[in-house]
Order: sequence, then C-alpha cells, then structure tokens
Amino acid sequence: MKLFTTCVMACLLLFAPHAATAEYRDILQEWGAVQVPEKPPVQAVSVDHSTTALLILDIEELTCNEERRPRCLETVPRIEALMRKARNAGMPVIYSLTTRGTRESILPPVTPRQIDPVVQSSVDKFFNTPLAAILDDMRIKAVIVTGTAAHGAVLHTATGAAQRGLQVILPVDALSASSLYIEQAAVWLLHTGPATSQRLILTRTADISVQ
Repeated sequence: MKLFTTCVMACLLLFAPHAATAEYRDILQEWGAVQVPEKPPVQAVSVDHSTTALLILDIEELTCNEERRPRCLETVPRIEALMRKARNAGMPVIYSLTTRGTRESILPPVTPRQIDPVVQSSVDKFFNTPLAAILDDMRIKAVIVTGTAAHGAVLHTATGAAQRGLQVILPVDALSASSLYIEQAAVWLLHTGPATSQRLILTRTADISVQ
C-alpha cells in the first residue's frame, strides 16, 4: 500500500506542471478578455509655491504637433495656464527636451524664460541630467508633472521623482500621447505602480491652487 501511494504521488508531481502549463494563457492570448479598470479619482490640490516645481516635459515642435500627436496640442493651453499660475506665484518652472530638441523648439505658448532651467535626456529626465540637483538646491518637495509623451517622459520622470521621495502631482488634462489607450495605461501605471502609488495625486489643471 505504501509503495502504491508513493507511485501515485510521484505521478501527480510528474504531470502537475504539464497540466498547469496547459491551462496557462499569456497576456497576448488573454488580450481580448482584459477589462478596463475603474477610473481612479481626481482631487483638488493646494501646493506651496516655495516647495513645489512645475515640470513641462518635451512640449516641442518635434513631439507636439498635429501629425504626430494632435492631443498634445490640445493640452498646451492648459499647460500654459498652469505655467502662468506658477510664475505669478513665484513657483519654479523647469523644462525638458528630447535628445533632438532645442530650447528654441519649445512651443511658443510655453516658451521658457532665461531663468528657467532646461534639461535634456530621453524618457527619464533625471538620467544624465542635473534635474535632481536642481530640485534639491531649490528644496523642492513636490513636482507637478505635465507634458508628453504620457508613456515616455511623463511616466518615467514621475516615477523617478517618486523614487527620490518627491510628491508627484499629475494633472490628467496636461499629459498626452498618440492615443487615449496609451494615456489611460500611463495614468493607471502611475496610479498603481509600486514606486508611485503612495506618492501620486491625480488632479486637473484648474483644480490646482498655488499658495
């Protein structure tokens, strides 16, 4: 009896992995079964101008145009309004460029002033740039992240900010990508991500007040 039981257990152990493998379906096989999650809440937020910085990421002719990313153009007036609100309150405004961008290629509505720092990198604007040092020198505790692309500079720079202990404020009407799906995915990743979920506030530009 003991020998029989041992043989049965051995067979179960032998075939169980194959059974599990047969039942498993990867994400591409389950693609059509994915359900859209409940949208995360947004909230009004009040920020301190002396400890908060506005980041305007990659709003350039190359990345923000009718042909490549028309939704980006729709966000520019909102980013401009937020920029003016920040400047009027004395809040620092920091810009970024793509690897091919120039200071002059930033769209006119949100053109940087001479005193505004501009960093240049790929998707993570902390990588190989002085951004972390700039924020540290300014004693910044929170950043408002705006710009394009949602799944590029916005996602990676917001994550980098959270990893450095900063509060991340994300106005959902001031980010853009080439499709709604990409914007939704980027917001969801930041809302649920292990590095960002505890440091993220979702809001809209009109709901940000600067003290």
